[in-house]
Amino acid sequence: MTQRFWTLVSSLLIVGVLATVGFPAARSAAAAMAGKPLGLWTADQLAEPKNAARARAERAIHALPAPDLSAPARMVPLESLPILPEARRGIIRRVTLPAGDRRVALTFDLCERTVHVTGYDARLVDALRQANAKATFFAGGKWLRSHPERALQLMADPRFELGNHSWTHANMAVAPEAIRKQQVEWTSAQFELLREELDRRLAAHGLPASERGPLKLFRLPYGRGGAEVAQFLNGLGLAVIQWDVVGEGGRGNAQARAQVIADAVRPGSIVLLHANAVPRDTAEVVRRLLPLLAHKGYATATVSELLDAGRPETVAEGYFSFPGDNAIYDTLFTGDGTGPRAARFRKSR
Repeated sequence: MTQRFWTLVSSLLIVGVLATVGFPAARSAAAAMAGKPLGLWTADQLAEPKNAARARAERAIHALPAPDLSAPARMVPLESLPILPEARRGIIRRVTLPAGDRRVALTFDLCERTVHVTGYDARLVDALRQANAKATFFAGGKWLRSHPERALQLMADPRFELGNHSWTHANMAVAPEAIRKQQVEWTSAQFELLREELDRRLAAHGLPASERGPLKLFRLPYGRGGAEVAQFLNGLGLAVIQWDVVGEGGRGNAQARAQVIADAVRPGSIVLLHANAVPRDTAEVVRRLLPLLAHKGYATATVSELLDAGRPETVAEGYFSFPGDNAIYDTLFTGDGTGPRAARFRKSR
């Protein structure tokens, strides 16, 4: 090995140790060293737009004049997943970690149905990056296509991982098998197209490939699905990831709601949140949540890191807080959950 190599290794180790014990400057240096692919964008391009109108527009939900039923440029992924281990089958609610491992997974859904284009909350992602926090984003395939630049930025950040959230937020509990398969495959194929674009840009800047593998995690839209749905998705090689802490809703201001989340998590918890400004102040909740978690001795991890470290805890069906609390979604939206509200629900909007 060359002296230059060992000097670089020593520098990385020193920065890593200092970051672990809490020196802010070292944490920033560690983040910079870990985030070279993010150098494809300027700091301003990564952050929330400085123009207030542009920032609001990026977060906004835009209704489409007609449902977008178009397919991605590639409809079947080139890369297939290996057989899913038995321990990761079923609907995973949380992970039991070894004693002393106090990590939790913050997860953020990026949903988009056929009838609209949803947003991206750069304030939230800014907060995660500023805290050097890890996170898992479950992205809809149509959302990935609608937001290619923001999707690439998430993919280029080594602190983040992405999971499959179906193409247009299909309700897996009611969709026929052919639709389920299409929703999964279109999303995985769209992710591949973006990954290829990311690797082209990295190569053009003399940087190594991203080494991102295919999407291996799946989140049930609306949390809907039982054993048969899990068996189908597991058969495609996907681990089905839900949550044991709902990070949205509740009463009070952002600080109060952040405290509720911090009080609810346990080691191995998976927290449900959204990254497209639903609710609108989620970014502020997250900004306040991160120091609360640190104060209680928690560190953030991706879902895959939790799975690698511990034993998944599974349930028979997906739900928000208790079984059956999401059954209304089976009839709330048309098109197997991907379209507009059903006629009988429209007056309640």
